[in-house]
Amino acid sequence: QVQLAESGGGLVQTGGSLRLACAASGSIFSISTMAWYRQAPAKQRELVATIYSGGATAYAISVKGRFAISRDDAKKTVYLQMNSLKPEDTAIYYCQMRGVPDYWGQGTQVTVSS
Repeated sequence: QVQLAESGGGLVQTGGSLRLACAASGSIFSISTMAWYRQAPAKQRELVATIYSGGATAYAISVKGRFAISRDDAKKTVYLQMNSLKPEDTAIYYCQMRGVPDYWGQGTQVTVSS
């Protein structure tokens, strides 16, 4: 059974930075594709960033150049470094481990004040 636990959310001013972390349990982390999603109030959940088992990454256009996803397989942890934050980045951020089934964390709130 896989469990994911996000941390690092909080309140930050426009232009600030936050680093989210997602710690995973289980033995399949190193071969899994990991992703960060976010969901703002009254909006659908959207994919923010993906990191594959080989380290390749992909980003949503809205965050490209500002966010960076990384992973530490030894610690079974995936990170999301968020820089130059904007009020529109305000959302609950979720960590996902892709598989059959997908696994999700409980989410961490990120609020960017203007």
